[in-house]
Amino acid sequence: MHRWLLVILLAVLGLMQYQLWLGNGGWRDLQRVEERVAEQEAANQPLRERNARLAAEVTDLKTGLAAIEERARSDMGMVRSDEQFFWVPGVAIENELLGIHAGLIAQPGVIPPREREGGEP
Repeated sequence: MHRWLLVILLAVLGLMQYQLWLGNGGWRDLQRVEERVAEQEAANQPLRERNARLAAEVTDLKTGLAAIEERARSDMGMVRSDEQFFWVPGVAIENELLGIHAGLIAQPGVIPPREREGGEP
């Protein structure tokens, strides 16, 4: 009788150990989840750095006028009222500025439509 009880208890213990090490939610699944977490952390690191840079830029734009002025100059080609803008023909112009000021800037070698048709410039 004691022998059967011992066999049953060992079988239950073995079943519990199997469930712990190899079953659903066991040690093997834990290892897989930890690997996936490590991969995701590695993928998130560049995104965290980018977010930190963007947050710093937002803070700078909210608090400092220098950043706003820099953005206006680079993105929209703005000039302060106490400055003079000189355009030198033949010097390369950034494509972004050409798109923004396409009506104001004549590209070298291109005749404006009004002059081609004989109209006044």
